[in-house]
Amino acid sequence: MCDYSLHAVATRPAEVGETIVTTTFRGTSTRGFASEADLSVAICLLPGTELAFADNVRYDNRWIWTRTVNSRVGKFGKIDPHIPDRHHDAIEFPDGKYVLVTQLVEGQRATVLQLPVTQPVGEREHKPEIIADSRSPVTPLPLG
Repeated sequence: MCDYSLHAVATRPAEVGETIVTTTFRGTSTRGFASEADLSVAICLLPGTELAFADNVRYDNRWIWTRTVNSRVGKFGKIDPHIPDRHHDAIEFPDGKYVLVTQLVEGQRATVLQLPVTQPVGEREHKPEIIADSRSPVTPLPLG
């Protein structure tokens, strides 16, 4: 998913193993992820997508100073989805802290490590049966 402010920007879904880069999209004040090959196309991530950054993650609050998260891995997610007209896309880090994607400093590279599993609801609710093999009976181990 891409943030609400990128609806006028060309988008495509992320692919496992690709390198993406943080950028500000032309005609917006929003930062997000783009392909290294085409910075004009926003790369949309599903909640749960895992990323590995090339360096410790840097972000700002649109001020002169930047801050650094002492982590190179994070998981994409959404924060405050119930609040309309604001940025929701964020990266969660192992320490539990979040940084909005729009606050990430431009030019940072990340590799898409893993996409979340997405299955239709009917398939997710199906639980496999475990059937014992009658040819090999289970022999209890002696105690003691």
